[in-house]
Amino acid sequence: MSKPFSASCERNQGPILEVLKQYIDKGLLLEIGSGTGQHAVYFAKHLPELQWVCTDLQENHDGIEIRLKEEMLPNIHGPKTLKIGRDDFPDKKSYEYVFSANTLHIMTWKEAKTLFKLLGKRLREGALVFFYGPFNYNGDYSSDSNQKFDEWLKNNYSSASSIRNFEDVLLNMKKNGFKLLNDHEMPANNRMLVFERLKFVAQ
Repeated sequence: MSKPFSASCERNQGPILEVLKQYIDKGLLLEIGSGTGQHAVYFAKHLPELQWVCTDLQENHDGIEIRLKEEMLPNIHGPKTLKIGRDDFPDKKSYEYVFSANTLHIMTWKEAKTLFKLLGKRLREGALVFFYGPFNYNGDYSSDSNQKFDEWLKNNYSSASSIRNFEDVLLNMKKNGFKLLNDHEMPANNRMLVFERLKFVAQ
């Protein structure tokens, strides 16, 4: 099997790193949907005190393993299996950060809401969540290219895949105990949403 490669990962990893460095220097991070493993390798190299745990569907593990074995970085772990809607976090560790790039628009909305609930259940006060990718605002596409991308998603993944509305993500994250810290504008009509887990309040 050849090493998987994503051109978009190659283009966006620099700008993403600059945002992550505003919030992260060390600790334990869970990546949901590691894909080709390019993000994990790049960020782990530039954030050597951060422990980066890769997760993805089982069928994507071979490609990630090829890249991780090639790099042999001491602060990358996994890949571990995580399918939203079926699996819990892969271990009982207390993660300080969760990062996920270009996954919310591939998941169904039901799966996305399941992810938000899982994050609320498993993360402690002060933990940060980073969602990178395109988002709609007030139900509108932010660019013609995003509208074309949305059509491509439906044709190549499923009719349930779609660019998510920022307001829907914000509402559901708030329901599960998070507040929005920042909405960073990123290149190529993408965003980086940064959420913080609030203190648990018993109902």
